[in-house]
Amino acid sequence: DKEEDESKEEDKCPRQNRASKRKKLQRKNSDGKKTEEEVSRKRERDKKASTKEQKDSENKEEKTNKEKGKEGENKEKKDRKNSTPSTASNSSDEESLSEEELAMLMEQVEQKKKLISTMRNKPWRMVKKLSMLKEAQAFVEKFEGALGKGKGKKLYAYKMMMAKKWVKFKRDFDNFKTQCIPWEMKIKEVESHFGSSVASYFIFLRWMYGVNLVLFGLIFGLVIIPEVLMGMPYGSMPRKTVPRAEQATAMDFSVLWDFEGYIKYSALFYGYYNNQRTIGWLKYRLPMAYFMVGISVFGYSLMVVIRSMARNANESTGEGDDENFIFSWKMFTSWDYLIGNPETADNKFASITTSFKESIVDEQESNKDENIHLRRFLRVLANVLIICCLCGSGYLIYFVVKRSQTFSKMQNIGWYERNEVEIVMSLLGMFCPPLFETIAALENYHPRIGLKWQLGRIFALFLGNLYTFLLALMDDVNEKLAEEDVLRNITDWTLLNHHNSSMGNGSIATPPPLDPADVPRGPCWETTVGIEFVRLTVSDILVTYVTILVGDFIRACFVRFVNYCWCWDLEAGFPSYAEFDISGNVLGLVFNQGMIWMGSFYAPGLVGINVLRLLTSMYFQCWAVMSSNVPHERVFKASKSNNFYMGLLLLILFLSLLPVAYTIMSLPPSFDCGPFSGKKRMYEVIQETIELDFPLFIAKIFSYVANPGLIIPAILLMVLAIYYLNAVSEAYQRSNAELKKKMQMLREEEKNKRNNKATTNSVMQDLEDLLNPSMRSENHPKHVEDEKIEPPNKTSPVGKQGKASAEDGSPINGRRGAGLPPPLHMLVTRPPMPGVRAPYLGQPRPGAHPPGPVPWRGRGQ
Repeated sequence: DKEEDESKEEDKCPRQNRASKRKKLQRKNSDGKKTEEEVSRKRERDKKASTKEQKDSENKEEKTNKEKGKEGENKEKKDRKNSTPSTASNSSDEESLSEEELAMLMEQVEQKKKLISTMRNKPWRMVKKLSMLKEAQAFVEKFEGALGKGKGKKLYAYKMMMAKKWVKFKRDFDNFKTQCIPWEMKIKEVESHFGSSVASYFIFLRWMYGVNLVLFGLIFGLVIIPEVLMGMPYGSMPRKTVPRAEQATAMDFSVLWDFEGYIKYSALFYGYYNNQRTIGWLKYRLPMAYFMVGISVFGYSLMVVIRSMARNANESTGEGDDENFIFSWKMFTSWDYLIGNPETADNKFASITTSFKESIVDEQESNKDENIHLRRFLRVLANVLIICCLCGSGYLIYFVVKRSQTFSKMQNIGWYERNEVEIVMSLLGMFCPPLFETIAALENYHPRIGLKWQLGRIFALFLGNLYTFLLALMDDVNEKLAEEDVLRNITDWTLLNHHNSSMGNGSIATPPPLDPADVPRGPCWETTVGIEFVRLTVSDILVTYVTILVGDFIRACFVRFVNYCWCWDLEAGFPSYAEFDISGNVLGLVFNQGMIWMGSFYAPGLVGINVLRLLTSMYFQCWAVMSSNVPHERVFKASKSNNFYMGLLLLILFLSLLPVAYTIMSLPPSFDCGPFSGKKRMYEVIQETIELDFPLFIAKIFSYVANPGLIIPAILLMVLAIYYLNAVSEAYQRSNAELKKKMQMLREEEKNKRNNKATTNSVMQDLEDLLNPSMRSENHPKHVEDEKIEPPNKTSPVGKQGKASAEDGSPINGRRGAGLPPPLHMLVTRPPMPGVRAPYLGQPRPGAHPPGPVPWRGRGQ
């Protein structure tokens, strides 16, 4: 009984608070009604006061009120001037809000802020969202400064204003950074129409442009500019002067097109640079700078490629697994509601449509059934045909290079004989990839897997062609090295004869120097190799642009305008519009970059040519794609990371480093051209710099470090570390896969438990309805309006809820609860047990109760 009394007293306290609140509301309503009645009475009086006397009296009153108001204003101004600090504090206290109002304002401002932050998640129409957002923002701006007290209001308002401006500045700066990303909108437009696979090529092209821009800055700033500004001028020495026999045709277009004449003896190639240890008033060590820049080109490229691969791997693992509910996520979360431009909206619509096509293709490929034996036979046949094509192309390039060496010894050869190697390699790069794609149709791979196979085959083609070209070129280099021994003797003999002839005359004056154009010079095999790489690069650029113009643009114009008067549908049949060749373009970029890495050591200006090529390719190919190409029939999604492209690039980087390292360590440099002339090997520049410019103990340290007894164990240790890290990463991958499986199993178990619980609850309720119909009829009487029911068990939640509802609905507590509406929502803290049901308001509690003194009543009244 004591516990029941205490619970009743606790229930009375909140009821008294509710009653006080109701009285306040009633008073406010009554005050509002009184004010409305007074306003209506004033209006009636104004209508009745139609006589002139009343109007005159009203005018007089208005004049007197105005005069009084002016006098009052003047008095207030005087009082403000003569006011003391006490009056100022009193006025500030009057103006400041009370604590309750401040608390209410604080709550409302926080609610509005929360509404603004969660506005995008509300299931409202856009018109309602915008209107509610404007109202909330206006409310926050108006009342946020009032949360301070007294003089702190202005400081608080100033802080809030500066915080908002700082947020706006950060948002604008982020937008500015995205706008500064080159060609971002072009790539987004291409992605919206052609899918992520085509856009991945342009992203890769933009990345390559950035890398080449840094390499060009290194070479141009540390090698070319110092030689041009501080080195010997043109015509001062034989290596910087066109020979006398070539000066007549040195400016002809055909000669310049072959990179001979004045271009050959310019800063574009290796042979132009002097072999002096220091040049200019800065004592700049040009040979050392040339060697270190050549090594840093490979070092920087290797670092950037590995770093980008690691970043892509982290992004791909951080995105998580999105294989569940793919179409639901795309349907309900793809649209961007911040788009305000119609063109951007069209691009976004096309992008969402393309992404649905990609997901549909992936789903179809995962559920496809096929004949395994026939598929294996066709794939083996396709690989055999492609290997035959690769062997034939390699033999053809070797034959053509050998033939060009015989042409170089002949005179009066034509344009085709001079450029036969470049033409054949460009034609193989043009026609072999479509042939591989036709053969790959037999394999019927998924588009993403087929793209990787196609990339690997074209990569093998380009790599085989490149190394065949290098092997044939090495034969030419060995022949030129044999010629240099003879020409060196001739040059020394010519200079000695000139000196002896001038001294034999008996003149005391110094002999006039020999004209640099008349000095015999060697073949300079480094410049010859650099010219071959520049020719290959330029021919590749021209072939690529001509292919785009003829194979894409002119073909699209023919199909577009001749389709009306042709025998069949050109758009649906042959030739139709061209599709964008992803594999051919990607491998063209990789192959071209490999040539740049190899040729930049022999032709420092080659990187500048490649920068111009990549810059024009971005605009030209974007225009060609949007105007002349159509999306692939089987649109597929590119991999989340471009690590496959980066892997090919890393492989070509390593393979392009090998020929350069071989020439630096094994072949002797030319005796009369280049920064390393006069040395047995190119790497002797480092030894010379260490011996002459560094202290003796540093030279000893370098000699110890260069010992093979330390290098070989260091390499073995690096190999073991790589193997260990690879094993650890594989173990992490396996553990992640197992965790994913366990999480999926737990989720399935929870679903099964929920389903089983729902079914058992429904079955138990049906059984109860069938087995106890008589108990239900006894426990639900008809006339229970004036009865008070107490709960059988006070500790159960159902009993507490029934008690509260009975007390609120009883006639004893009718005065307190008459004005309160029934609760709209009921908090459920545990699932209902079978056989126990919560009563509604005003409904008797089911179940067995202890019998009272009167039938159909409880223990109480």
